[in-house]
Amino acid sequence: MHRSAKRLASLLTCAAVPVLLVAGCSGSDSDSSGDASSAPSRPAKPSPTVAPAKFKTLPNPCEAFSKDTIKKMLPKAKDASGERGKSTDNDSHGTCSWTSSDEKGVDGTQWRWLDIGFQRYDSDPGVGSGEKRATDFSTKQIAEAKATKNAKKLSTVRTSGTGDEATAITYDVKRDDTNFKNTTIVARTSNIVVTINYNGAGLAGADAPKSADLLKQAQAAAKEAVASATKAKG
Repeated sequence: MHRSAKRLASLLTCAAVPVLLVAGCSGSDSDSSGDASSAPSRPAKPSPTVAPAKFKTLPNPCEAFSKDTIKKMLPKAKDASGERGKSTDNDSHGTCSWTSSDEKGVDGTQWRWLDIGFQRYDSDPGVGSGEKRATDFSTKQIAEAKATKNAKKLSTVRTSGTGDEATAITYDVKRDDTNFKNTTIVARTSNIVVTINYNGAGLAGADAPKSADLLKQAQAAAKEAVASATKAKG
């Protein structure tokens, strides 16, 4: 009986070996099935897209206004053709300015200054469409005009019929005991922003110009400038 019991235990031990081996192989298969290389690939996320920019170039800023407009706004312009600002990319940014000093003898001098700035934005998936970027810049330009240091009698006026949207800001600023009347117009047409600054003063005893007159002239000039931008569509 003792010998039979030992033989039975031995047989049971040998019989258990293949079972353990199978279990071990089974565990190995389970590990390999979790390998990342065998996992199904996920589809790549599509790249963000934005609407293409409408306008591809800008006009010459010194040609944004007609000769008649320049003569009316700056009757004694130092240079009617304007002084063009330097730009590293004329298709994205351009400026031009004019000055006028109309001396009237004992009645003093009427001084005027006009400048225009064009800013164009391309569409970029990383930052947005050209139109959105132009809208953001337009909002910034308006805020900066409203924040002019020492500005008095500040007023904001919506300007209709000028691009997609336009805002005029009028205010007075005193410099060297002279009261300057200022008008800033920020207009946007799609992905282009047009900023016009027009101001005047009466020097040497001359009466100061009327803000309403400067505003009216600047609004008419803004419409011209926006029209010139749309013609340079490219």
